[in-house]
Amino acid sequence: MLIDSHTHIYLEDFNDDFDAILERAVEADVRIMIMPAIDVSSIEKAISLCEKYDGLYAMAALHPSEIKDCTTSDFDRVIELCSHPSVVAVGETGLDYYWDQSFNDKQKDYLRRHIHLAEAVDLPLVFHNREASQDLVEIVRSEKQKSSHPDRIRGVFHCFSGPASLADDILSLGFYAGLGGTLTFKNGGVPETITDIPLSSIVLETDAPYLSPAPFRGKRNEPARVRLVAEKLAELRGLSVDEIGKQTTENALRLFHLDPARLLSV
Repeated sequence: MLIDSHTHIYLEDFNDDFDAILERAVEADVRIMIMPAIDVSSIEKAISLCEKYDGLYAMAALHPSEIKDCTTSDFDRVIELCSHPSVVAVGETGLDYYWDQSFNDKQKDYLRRHIHLAEAVDLPLVFHNREASQDLVEIVRSEKQKSSHPDRIRGVFHCFSGPASLADDILSLGFYAGLGGTLTFKNGGVPETITDIPLSSIVLETDAPYLSPAPFRGKRNEPARVRLVAEKLAELRGLSVDEIGKQTTENALRLFHLDPARLLSV
């Protein structure tokens, strides 16, 4: 069995063939999916799907791209939604300096708020990181050092793409690396950056509908394609896909406290 630990299947991109997407996931033995949040509305949509289908879980957070216009009441709602039984992580939060750096300080403030929330409710964090590795690592390390419960500040650096030095930081902080379609990109450089990351510190993801793995690069991604990520990782590690699936599934089940008996079926 495989777990897609990061998939936005609540988006409109999937409205026309949602049931078919789930069927293809089951055919690929992807039986659990976790949906990261973008904003309050996306959390509510994800929870609604969780209430309809077994094997689906949600996260609660405000994506870094939404921080510029977010309000305290938005974050208060995130706090409320963290109590829903289908919510298994605070995510995706983090930092994104790629598009607009005019609100970097506000991003950092809300990153810390999310970390404090995750610590308070004892849920793992899922970090978005785009051109902000140094600040992200420094803030996480600082918060762990100040925390009275540093073991509660754990989770995933989603869409890990390097550099190798960031892999060292992730491991030292006790986090997992989330590997997705970029692992399969020709000349993408990701395989070289994960050499020293043990399989016990890796979870698989798609980030669907984004970052579809080869040979579907540029097309809409979907959860079934997490198998292509597993196949590439198996090739790189000299292991079978079953071995990759077993370990990465165990990692996700343990980190997110998922119910191994609650599986998607269509």
